Amino acid sequence: MLKTTETTIGPQMRKFLVILDDSRECLNAMRFASLRAEHTGGGIEVLSVIPPDEFNHWIGVGDIMREESRERIVAHFEVFAKWMRDKHGLDPHLVIREGEPVTEILAQVREDREIGVLVLGASADGKGPGPLVTQLTKSAGSLPVPITIVPGDLSKEQLEGIA
Repeated sequence: MLKTTETTIGPQMRKFLVILDDSRECLNAMRFASLRAEHTGGGIEVLSVIPPDEFNHWIGVGDIMREESRERIVAHFEVFAKWMRDKHGLDPHLVIREGEPVTEILAQVREDREIGVLVLGASADGKGPGPLVTQLTKSAGSLPVPITIVPGDLSKEQLEGIA
């Protein structure tokens, strides 16, 4: 007879990590992650990465550009956050990192143990899935979480049907 034991640790809330950038495919990734989080009782973490400054020798300019980037990210995030709260009852969390996007995404996944799935949007332009998907899938075998790639040309209805 197989004996099972119960642990005192409750179920961990799984967070879906989704990347906020200026790409069109970001929207479908946000929709999919929100639907999955709503259906599974998970949470949403939104990561945006500010690439390294090209103006390091102009420190004052670099600081202004960095602050403008943060303000733009927060404003963009607030639109998605309001939609997630109103439509899906979710309260997403924003993380802003600075550095090379792929490096920072990998670091976030490895550092935050509550992340259960990395959700990426694939480009629908016919020129390939996009730079993030291409680069991150190369690391998929060593990641502590699965990657979900959401096609960029799926409609809202199709996303709702599969999520």
